[in-house]
Amino acid sequence: MIIEAGKNFLRFLFFILLQVTIVRHLDLGIFFNPFVFIAAILMLPFRLNKSIVLLVAFATGLIIDMFYNTMGMNAAACTLMAFCRPAILRFYAPAGEYNADANATVGSMGLRWMLSYAGTLIILHHTVLFYLEMFSMHNFFTTLFKVVLSGIATLILILLTQSLFFRNAS
Repeated sequence: MIIEAGKNFLRFLFFILLQVTIVRHLDLGIFFNPFVFIAAILMLPFRLNKSIVLLVAFATGLIIDMFYNTMGMNAAACTLMAFCRPAILRFYAPAGEYNADANATVGSMGLRWMLSYAGTLIILHHTVLFYLEMFSMHNFFTTLFKVVLSGIATLILILLTQSLFFRNAS
C-alpha cells in the first residue's frame, strides 16, 4: 500500500513537472493548449477512495493554477472531472469487473478503453476550463473548437507519455 502511494506520488510529481516545465512553454497556437497533467488524475487506481481522488484532483488543479495564474479554474475543472470519474468508470466498465489493483493505463486496460475513458474526462475538463476562462457564450463555437483540438492534443500527449514512461504500469 505504501509502495503504491509512493508510485502515485511520483507519477503526480512527474506530470506536474512535465506540464509546468515543458508543455506550458510549447507554442502550438491559440487552439492547441494541451494539459497533460490531468493524466495524474486519470491514472489513479480504481479502488482509491472517492474523497481522496477529489482532494488529489483539487490539489493538482490548484498547483497548476499557481503556475498558470488562472485563479482556481483548473482546480474547478479537475475537481469536477474527479467527481464524474466514478460514473465514467461505471459507464465504460469491462464485461467483468475492474481489477482492484490496476490503474487506468493503456497497458492495463487497452487502447480502446483508454481512448473512451480518457477522452470523455479530458473533454469534460477542457469544456469547464475554457468556458470558465471565457465566462461568456459570445464565442461559443470558437471555444468549442478550442476544447476539441486541445482535447485531442492532450489525449495524444497522455498516450505518448504513457507509452514512453509507463509501459508496464498497472
